[in-house]
Amino acid sequence: MRSLSAIEEFLSKQSNNVNSASELSHSSEIKKSETNISGITSRAQHVEPGDLFVALPGKSVHGAAFYSTAQSRGAAAVLTDQAGAALIKESSFAPEIPTVTIESPRRFIGDLAAWFFDNPIRSMFSAGITGTNGKTTVSTLLYQLWRDATIEAGLIGTLGTYISSESMGSESEAGQRTTPEADELQNTFAVMKERHIKNVAMEVSSHALSQHRVDGVRFSVAGFTNLTQDHLDFHGSMADYFSAKAKLFTVERAEKAFIMVDGEYGKELVNRCEIPFVTLSRFDRKATWHLSDATQTSMGWDISVRGEGGVLIEGSLPLLGEHNIENALLAIAIAVESGLDPIFVGTQLRNLRGAQGRLEKIEVGQPFHALVDYAHTPDAVERVLTSAREFTEGKIIAVLGCGGDRDRSKRPLMGKALLHGADVAICTSDNPRSENPEVILQEMTVGLAFAKPHAVITDRREAISYAVSLAQPGDTVLLLGKGHESGQEINGVVHPFNDRDELATAIVGGR
Repeated sequence: MRSLSAIEEFLSKQSNNVNSASELSHSSEIKKSETNISGITSRAQHVEPGDLFVALPGKSVHGAAFYSTAQSRGAAAVLTDQAGAALIKESSFAPEIPTVTIESPRRFIGDLAAWFFDNPIRSMFSAGITGTNGKTTVSTLLYQLWRDATIEAGLIGTLGTYISSESMGSESEAGQRTTPEADELQNTFAVMKERHIKNVAMEVSSHALSQHRVDGVRFSVAGFTNLTQDHLDFHGSMADYFSAKAKLFTVERAEKAFIMVDGEYGKELVNRCEIPFVTLSRFDRKATWHLSDATQTSMGWDISVRGEGGVLIEGSLPLLGEHNIENALLAIAIAVESGLDPIFVGTQLRNLRGAQGRLEKIEVGQPFHALVDYAHTPDAVERVLTSAREFTEGKIIAVLGCGGDRDRSKRPLMGKALLHGADVAICTSDNPRSENPEVILQEMTVGLAFAKPHAVITDRREAISYAVSLAQPGDTVLLLGKGHESGQEINGVVHPFNDRDELATAIVGGR
């Protein structure tokens, strides 16, 4: 617990723009030194009595619009910007609690929350993983290796938050985004500290780095997978996208870096990196960690990995796709850095499982391969289809859509990758959101010839049924784009839709 005065003093040290809060509408008699704060949250619906409600400006609605909800739930004070303070003052719901204003509160909430909770992440070995593709799989593999070693571990990312401790068992919570808001993140770290968590793996998105969500966090290690086109609707250019990712590899953000250097951006990151680093590569044997051998099996790969000091790790990796060798390489290197015995890591490789919705097999007794994958960038689509070719005797039948209200420039590239890599390419809807799905499909297929058996089918369920109807023994049916997601967003409404369930239903119904 901290006093509001102590919070203002902390903010004063961070910025000269803190309002002394002389304007406390209907609260001039409240002494801030007597106002104690027991928690911090930027979500009004999550406010508990005694919390500081941080009203942040949003994409479409300012958080201050939910002031009355926060107050009714027992908020002890509000931290916001001038626009938020004005909204509160104009509110018909009479304010009765102190309001502290500061310019650009999002820039300070991470550091404030870290200080408030006494920097809980410092008590753990922490790995922050960034890159366009592979973040979820690398983080998940790390989490599995730690759990196999009976280490209390945490996982934060696209699939949600997972906490596994010997005393409390396993807990999980669905995630709203890849990287939570700064206050939520520090709250989670505080809970993990209470659960005596020793190691935590976390996905770090470019949005999070740009929007100050990981401010106040300094990771033990930062891992870089790759960088390919995505999120240009937000970043504007690949240069800005890369610069956002590079923010993780600074003295403020991490102690040591693990960088995959098989791509041009990995090599450039090595040149920019401000902290001690090691390199990783599938192909370059001069890299600190590198693949010395890989043999494909019916279940995945037998691999040999060389690491720091000449360490050799060998084992069977039950993951499909060459790209998963890269993901495993990064996870192995960080696992050893965290203190796991290399021999233990090698013996445990056979027990690893891919992240949910990442080349996930659907088995309901069918005579062909059926898989679901989250691939939603041109590079990821190309990689997954190339991987499928490795184990497919017959045709590859692939279904793919592009999300609405996102990077439009990648749509024709994704359509081209689909048509080039699949024997039967089926374009359909993903999450059209506020956009017309027909327009998205037109942009996805512009200049491409989708003659039969290729198809453009707007309804995703119909597209899946069509794909299954074409499948013969030895073929592979691939659903791409949505992976683990359990809904489809259309005009602001999220309708229940799970590719894994839909694919299984289509197969069973087609018999």
